[in-house]
Amino acid sequence: MGNRRIGVLAGGDSAERAVSLVSGEHVTAALRETGHDAVLLAIDTADDIVPALAGIDTVFNVLHGGAGEDGTIALLLDVLGVSYPGSRPQACARAMDKERTKDILARNNVLVPPGSVYNDNQDIASFCADTLEALELPLVIKPRNQGSSIGVHIVTDADALMETACETQEQFGTFLIEKFIPGRELTAGILRTENSEEVLPLVEIVPNKGFFNYSAKYEEGMTKFIVPAPLDEKTSEEVKRLSLAAHHAIGCSGYSRVDIRLTPDGIPYVLEVNTNPGMTPMSDLPRAAAAAGIDFPSLVQMMLKTAE
Repeated sequence: MGNRRIGVLAGGDSAERAVSLVSGEHVTAALRETGHDAVLLAIDTADDIVPALAGIDTVFNVLHGGAGEDGTIALLLDVLGVSYPGSRPQACARAMDKERTKDILARNNVLVPPGSVYNDNQDIASFCADTLEALELPLVIKPRNQGSSIGVHIVTDADALMETACETQEQFGTFLIEKFIPGRELTAGILRTENSEEVLPLVEIVPNKGFFNYSAKYEEGMTKFIVPAPLDEKTSEEVKRLSLAAHHAIGCSGYSRVDIRLTPDGIPYVLEVNTNPGMTPMSDLPRAAAAAGIDFPSLVQMMLKTAE
């Protein structure tokens, strides 16, 4: 990167603003530690981006959710001729839209939980009744375009289904209802190395109670992270293969994080693909990299090298 100035884009106005700011602070510090001229660009809204880019040669985008992760910012940077690491606009848009993600993965023989998508022109009561009949309890309700497990609920009785669906629709608009996949929660970090994109050691996520929601992700002591995940070699390789297949099917480049549920009989289901993984001390990609012997500054440096 030579003497190029790097702007670490963080903050924004999505529900994941607080996490993004923490990611931004750590990435900026790591870039400076490795000798780069880096500055934290903490923005409030997308309107702040263009003025913030004055004098910036490369943007390291750690905006989570919203325009920062759905391809809008990546497309803007392309138009402005500013380089950035990671996935291109189309892949970001595909990954952020959970309905599109599921459709693309299913067409590429990647197993995903069965489910239905609610759109605003449907009768919500009929939708819930039809979905309940088709899938049976327990069910997962989640917004179509959110990350960090924001707005995700596990519903175990029929009475709560309609209430939770209405609350989700009111807060987020369109949403998905999926069959809950019992088993273990895994995540696979994917990183471009010298030769190719490869899967880092798998992380198993064990919440102290409930499921891996927003609080469990970011509140200290709420979750146990086991890395590498204690899996037999055959299962581990299959999860890694499926994760890399999902990464490529969505069109990701440079790095990503793939979330998986592993059933008790060893069948992996891909839940989603994340093009802008969290970069906080509690985030999964840095944990996986550390297990592979890659410290945080080195991880950031490797991610930066994917800039185009």
